[in-house]
Amino acid sequence: MATVMLSEEEKYFIVSGIEEDFRTDGRSCNDYRAITVQTGIISNTSGSAQVKLAGTNVLIGVKAEISEPLPSKPNLGKVEFFVDCSANASPIFEGRGGDELAFELSAALQNTFSGAIDLEKLCIIPGKACWILYIDALVLECGGNLFDALSIAVKAALHNTRIPTLSIIGEGAEKSIEVSDDPYNSTPIDVSNIPVLVTLNKVGERYIVDATAEEEICSDAQLLVSINQKGNVCSVQKHGSGGINPDLLFEMLKVGRKIGRILNEQLNLVLEKQTEEYV
Repeated sequence: MATVMLSEEEKYFIVSGIEEDFRTDGRSCNDYRAITVQTGIISNTSGSAQVKLAGTNVLIGVKAEISEPLPSKPNLGKVEFFVDCSANASPIFEGRGGDELAFELSAALQNTFSGAIDLEKLCIIPGKACWILYIDALVLECGGNLFDALSIAVKAALHNTRIPTLSIIGEGAEKSIEVSDDPYNSTPIDVSNIPVLVTLNKVGERYIVDATAEEEICSDAQLLVSINQKGNVCSVQKHGSGGINPDLLFEMLKVGRKIGRILNEQLNLVLEKQTEEYV
């Protein structure tokens, strides 16, 4: 996901440093940068969050609306992702480049979270009505590692989301739905099984976590590992044209699990603290 331009000399300098476990910003290969998470910052949404990861800044808004379930899945609600890459975040986001990246990011988020949200709890009347969660993401700045930042922001926004309480009036075909307009008469979403993404970039014969935009240019393969708070691997996605040998793959998965568990623990502490402050 290249968002900057580098000369061959600059690439060589970055790769050589990574081979010695010393990155240009002073981190070792498995070091993660500081993350800032803030929830409940967008009005007129069911939930929202902003995540800043060094030079990366993303915003998530969740909107819950009543819809009809799919005929093939009458007892399930729906979740849809949309990502918008602001042209101000990077020159490559202008025009078609931003659209292609937005599609790639949306697909990765859909794959990561589609099986983690309990869609049965979003069902209102089987075959007739359900909740649909529109999860909209805006990339404000891109300093690398967009996948991880977006996944953390999605989990934080879902934790902040409240589903209005409903009343079912009538019986049979005459059933109607009444939505409570009291913001305190609502239900939170269970995020206990929702994972976060850990992206490991293969650079040369080594790999790094939380890559900068410059480091991503030097990477020929990315491994996206989604990890829940129990440390379980929920999904694995590979991006890029480069190959990853089996020994390195297992090592990357092991490190991804470790970092994912830490990210979940730290995120849960932040979200619990912010929830207490709002109460």
